[in-house]
Amino acid sequence: MLVELALVEQRHKAVLEVFGGFTVVDVARRYGVARQTVHEWLRRYAASGLSGLADGSCRPATCPHQTPAQVEARVVEMRRAHPGWGSHLLRHHLEKEQTDPLPSRSSIYRCLVRHGLITPTPRRRRPKDYRRWERSRSMELWQMDIMGGVKLADGSELNIITGIDDHSRFCVCARLSPRATAHPVCEALAAAMRRYGVPDQVLTDNGKVFSNRFGVAKGEVLFDRILRENGVKHLLTAPRSPTTTGKVERFHKTVRREFLEGRIFASLEEAQAELDAWVDSYNSERPHQGIGMVPPARRFALASGEVRVVLAEPEEDADSFQRAEPDHRRVQRIVDGTGRIRLVGFHYHVGRYLAGEMVEAEVSEDGLISIFHREVLVATHARKHLPEKDPEGWKKQPKPRRVLPKMVGRPVIRKVDPAGCVSFAGTNYRVGNGYRREMVEVRLVGETVQILYEGKIIRSHEARHDKEKEHGAFANQVGRPRKLKTS
Repeated sequence: MLVELALVEQRHKAVLEVFGGFTVVDVARRYGVARQTVHEWLRRYAASGLSGLADGSCRPATCPHQTPAQVEARVVEMRRAHPGWGSHLLRHHLEKEQTDPLPSRSSIYRCLVRHGLITPTPRRRRPKDYRRWERSRSMELWQMDIMGGVKLADGSELNIITGIDDHSRFCVCARLSPRATAHPVCEALAAAMRRYGVPDQVLTDNGKVFSNRFGVAKGEVLFDRILRENGVKHLLTAPRSPTTTGKVERFHKTVRREFLEGRIFASLEEAQAELDAWVDSYNSERPHQGIGMVPPARRFALASGEVRVVLAEPEEDADSFQRAEPDHRRVQRIVDGTGRIRLVGFHYHVGRYLAGEMVEAEVSEDGLISIFHREVLVATHARKHLPEKDPEGWKKQPKPRRVLPKMVGRPVIRKVDPAGCVSFAGTNYRVGNGYRREMVEVRLVGETVQILYEGKIIRSHEARHDKEKEHGAFANQVGRPRKLKTS
C-alpha cells in the first residue's frame, strides 16, 4: 500500500536516517537529491527543529542598493509639492541638493508608483525608437502656434500666441489675446523679432492667420508679408500633421500643466503679467529635459544678437507680392507609386498620397534632406549619401517655374485610366494616381495641354502629340481610356 508523505515529513525522515547511522551519500541517493541538500536539512533541523525543514521565503535578508527611507520620503514630498515633475526633474533637483545616495530615474519612478502618485502605463515604444530632429543653431527656425484655455473670472477665455526656438526651446513669444486674429498674431511676431532678432525660417500650421494656402481669395496674408519683407522663409506643415510642429505643441502641454491647470485670472493684464513671469522662469531657471537638463536660455545665448528692421504694420497690398528667389540647393523629383523619391541611389519616403506629384528636395549643411510639395514641408530625412556626391541640380540655378496660362481652347472629356493618365491625340499625358477612373477635361492652349478637374487646372504639359491627329481627338469628345496589358 502506497503512503504519500508530506514534504516536511520526507525531509524529517531523511534527517532521522542520517542520525540512525546511514551515510549522507546513501540518504541523498535514496531521496534523489544532492548531498549538499541533505547537509542543509541537517543544519536547518539543528537550528530550528522540525519547522526549519519547511520552505522559507526567497527574499534576501538585506538589499544594499535599496533606496533609503529618508530619500524616498524626500521624493514623495517633492512630487506632492510639484505634481508636474517627473522622474527626470525629481532626480535633477535631488542632485542639486547633493542627496546621497542619488537614486536612479527608474528607482524614483517605482517609488512614485508604490505611493500611488502616478499610474503606470504600458510603454508602446522605446525611447530609442523615436527619431527627433532639431536645427543645429539658435535663430535658425521658430515654431509658432496658437493655444486657448486661459479662463477669466467673467467666464471668457483668452488665447496665447506662442513661439519656440527649435534648437534651444527658448520661448520667444507668449502673448495673450481675446481673439487670435491676424493683427494680434502679427503684432506678437513683430514684437518677438524686435526683441530677439529675425530668424531664418518660421514654421507654422495652415491656419488662416498664418497662410492663405487653403483660402478662397488670392494673395498673401499679413503674416506672410511681414516674413517676406524681412527675408524670413515661411514653412508650412502638411495637412493634419501636428507632429511637424511638435516642439511648440509640447510647450503647450507644459503651459497647461504647470501654469494654467486649475487657475482663473481676474483680467487680461493680470494673466499676462503672471504668464510673463512664468516664461522668464521657464527660459532662465527651469531645466529642460529635451536639451540635457539645462535652461533654454543657456542654449539660446549662443545665437547672434543681430536685429534687422521689422515692419510693425505693413500695408496689406496683395499686388506687391514677389516670389522669393529659388533655392540653389534644391532638386525636383517625381514621387513613385510607393510614395518614395530617389536621390543619388537612395530612396526617401514622402507618402503615397503624393504619388505622381512633383516635389523638391533640399539639403542643409547639417545633413538633413527636407522635401517640399508646393512650398510645404512634407518630410525630413537624414542624408544617406556622402556630401561630395550631391546631385548636380543642387549646384546650379534651377529653371523658373512655368506659369499656367489662362483656361482657353476647345475642351474634350477624357476618363483617367488605371495608370493615372489620359490619352489625347494618340499620346498619353500624366494626371496622377489620385484621379484614377475620374472624368477630367482636356484643353489645348497654344503649345500646352491643360488638364482640369472640377473646373481647376491640376496639370499642364507641353504638347507632345502629332498635330495631324488633333482633329480626331476633338471629334471624339468623350474618348475611351487606354487599356493596360495584363500579361
